[in-house]
Amino acid sequence: MSDKCFVDTNILVYAHDRSAGVKHQRAQMVLERLWDSGQGVLSTQVLQELCINLRRKISHALPVDEVRRLIRDYATWEVVTNTSESVLHALDIELRYKTSFWDALILQAAESSGASILYSEDLATGQRYRAVQVVNPLIQPMGTQ
Repeated sequence: MSDKCFVDTNILVYAHDRSAGVKHQRAQMVLERLWDSGQGVLSTQVLQELCINLRRKISHALPVDEVRRLIRDYATWEVVTNTSESVLHALDIELRYKTSFWDALILQAAESSGASILYSEDLATGQRYRAVQVVNPLIQPMGTQ
């Protein structure tokens, strides 16, 4: 089993949204652990969604220079690049598991990276998608999953 942990966009957004209360604190704990361990994995989709959410969807939008700095920092993690083959595989995942296409693309990226854990608020915690298990660290304090 891999020690890699794929991080969905919502966890990153909460980690940088100070108005998110407990979710902010828990997301920060996840990211601190991943920074320390070097086990964090993202995808180009996650980085793109993070840019939009931090600039337009949180209550105190971040300036573009700060978002740019964050993206550069996260680019030091393993980043899965979505390709046309990724999209085709995501279509298969969407049909097999009856998920949204965007969630299927996240699952595809997590699986292709070899991650055993997918930190996400969007998918059902505890659900296993082949070798990837979903954990929602926003409802489960770290260390209990």
